[in-house]
Amino acid sequence: MTGPEEQPELLPGLVRASLQESQAKARATRARKAAEAEVAEADPVARVLVDVALAHLDRTFDYAVPASMAEAAQPGVRVKVRFAGQDVDGYLLGRFASSDHTGRLAPLRRVVSPEPVLSPAVAELCGSLAERYAGTRSDLLRLAVPPRHATTEKEPSSPEPAVPPAGAAETAAWSVYEPAAAYLAHLAEGGAPRAVWSAAPGEEWPRRLAEAAAATRRSGRGALICVPDGKDVDRVDRALTEVLGPDHHVTLTADAGPARRYREFLAVSRGTRRIVVGTRAAAFAPVHDLGLVAVWDDGDDLYAEPRAPYPHTRETLLLRAELEGAAALVGGFARSVEAEYLLRTGWARELAAPRAVVRERVRTAVAGASDLDLERDPLARASRVPRQALEAIRWGIERGPVLVQNPRLGYVAALACERCRTPARCGACRGPLALTGPTTPPACRWCGTEAPGWACGECGYRGLRAPVVGDARTAEELGRALPSTRVLTSSRDRVLATVDARPAVVVATPGAEPVAEGGYAAVVLLDAWLLLGRTDLRTEEEALRRWSDAVGLVRPGGRAVVVGDPAHPAVQALVRWDPSGFAARETAERQEAHLPPASRLATITGEPGAVDDALTLLDLPEAGEVLGPMPTGEQEVRAVVRVPRSHAAALGRALGELQRVRSARKLDPVRVQVDPPSL
Repeated sequence: MTGPEEQPELLPGLVRASLQESQAKARATRARKAAEAEVAEADPVARVLVDVALAHLDRTFDYAVPASMAEAAQPGVRVKVRFAGQDVDGYLLGRFASSDHTGRLAPLRRVVSPEPVLSPAVAELCGSLAERYAGTRSDLLRLAVPPRHATTEKEPSSPEPAVPPAGAAETAAWSVYEPAAAYLAHLAEGGAPRAVWSAAPGEEWPRRLAEAAAATRRSGRGALICVPDGKDVDRVDRALTEVLGPDHHVTLTADAGPARRYREFLAVSRGTRRIVVGTRAAAFAPVHDLGLVAVWDDGDDLYAEPRAPYPHTRETLLLRAELEGAAALVGGFARSVEAEYLLRTGWARELAAPRAVVRERVRTAVAGASDLDLERDPLARASRVPRQALEAIRWGIERGPVLVQNPRLGYVAALACERCRTPARCGACRGPLALTGPTTPPACRWCGTEAPGWACGECGYRGLRAPVVGDARTAEELGRALPSTRVLTSSRDRVLATVDARPAVVVATPGAEPVAEGGYAAVVLLDAWLLLGRTDLRTEEEALRRWSDAVGLVRPGGRAVVVGDPAHPAVQALVRWDPSGFAARETAERQEAHLPPASRLATITGEPGAVDDALTLLDLPEAGEVLGPMPTGEQEVRAVVRVPRSHAAALGRALGELQRVRSARKLDPVRVQVDPPSL
């Protein structure tokens, strides 16, 4: 043990060590500053897009490239820079010999990774989208470039296998669509044809998309396919493997883990994979030599990005086709008005099957549509599951699975007095009463209060009826009517991806319909009035899309029955399988009303004072007009700004300048959304 007399001898040693450490830090600091002061000899200026969401700072800034970073600081890499007194992230867009800045340039702090993750094509796309949607490039880059995963970045990329030769079967199935053979030939020759494809019922559309991608790949180019959800990604994934073999493509989805998503992204960015299939997260994939962009079922609301600046996948892909000289394919069982507008303006050509092919694929009827139907079943138009629908189900289960689409989720979503039809309300909060199961008492959908002793406030009667029945109750009723039949449900809580070919009744909500092995023998659409009862600009278009997607799952020679108003235009379009005619009428009505896609429209939403300030600052084109503001909530209003389509670019610039002015002045925020999917 050291004695007290020895303790003072430790102090000089500690002082010397501390002094040496300070001197070492000072030398390191001087060396770092010297290295930073020594700039690269070739192209010493780095143009950086700083990751700052403020609209008035959405521009590039010049920084000096230290000589120590000259090799790693290449276009497309992630960098750290000093901005507003702190280190922030950014992307290096380019290297230049000189700068317009007259003062001393601050040096790059560091190159985060030498991996170029932002391609020039995607950078240009983000700039164009930012102008179109009045947003910032930094917000779009968060959608385009996934977060870095350092461990994955160090993994080597596997080489791309050779592309197999084309088979005769790849074009044979497309032959039912009259100009499709020429379209595929043009793709294979390196051309950039643009088409709107109306798929016939029962079409194996993932296989057709895979064949179009394969034709593009054989021309030495890449392909990008976007589909609504993960179930569809899996189907196209399998089809691409069947057509081209494994290891020719990647899948990009938002719900993939960070390592897998970044690994697949790097395979595309490095050019070792040229075909991509994914959800809306894949629309920005940096495909090398992009030759084809394809989107399936472009009217699906899953394509509308919920984060600012709210770009739509279809518009993103079509803009990429314009910027990169790629072919385009917009397909679906139904047709959106935007797709119809592409045909009307001559931007694309139509691919559609002849009427004879459609009639062979499916026969669609409306319950109670004819006098003969009403003679056989007088209650055909009043019954929820009329005789004609039940007969179609029995006919179908003798041959395979049957799909029953029910538009309402749950058991009994609404209740009413059995005598006077007054809606049943909660005594505590006046919310709607509902049933969650066959043995549970009525309960409020808002506050959860049970009402076992409910009595009608109008007539005092205690009996209840169910005007709106959910998928669970429908499955229960069909199970009692068909006691020896398997009954399955597919909805938000439990979505089935596939069902086998054995006889069964599958009750599904719209969008949750599983794919049947070999296709469904019959499809029954219940409660058509529910989908048509929404108050929205796209109500009829969306209803027809939901029905068409369900009927499209039928096998060739199958049947479909709709329970709804036989005179409604959307129902008639489904019976005739006429998506083009319906979309043409909708487009004409939109043009008469000066609504998208014939015009460019934007909404400005926020507190009343903030919206008024925004409208005062907005420099609208001469042909523009403002509708509103109108209240949308207790403390929120919305104004609609509209211009003819020929002034769309001017509106985008005006809204972008509005966002920059408001950002610089730090005014109360407003939400600006261009061409919102719903009003």
